[in-house]
Amino acid sequence: MPAIVRKSGANLWEARRGILHAVSWQVRSNVWSPPTDEYETDTAYIVRVEIAGMREDDFEVSLENNVLFISGSRPDLPERRAFHQMEIRCGKFATAIGIPGPVNVERASAEYKDGFLTVILPKEITE
Repeated sequence: MPAIVRKSGANLWEARRGILHAVSWQVRSNVWSPPTDEYETDTAYIVRVEIAGMREDDFEVSLENNVLFISGSRPDLPERRAFHQMEIRCGKFATAIGIPGPVNVERASAEYKDGFLTVILPKEITE
């Protein structure tokens, strides 16, 4: 299971600006962003990333200033090919998702199954 690490440091805007710059669709950038869903239940925030062809150890997941960062690298096949169509992206990827409320990182979990990385961030209970 990928570990979820809480980091501190740069403020929210600096963090978002940095990751958005890194995952931009500029021609010179080799970093891409996989399809990502974020939703909320009564007890948790859930982030689901569609990224087939990986292993659990291939992901880095961290939470910093209520921004969830997910990154890794999907390997390409080593043989040469003459593509007729190419839509499957390989290489480094990264995404950043703003989490709308406080979470209990100690109870957070991540699971990679059937081509989806699912991160569950239990809501912090405030009284």
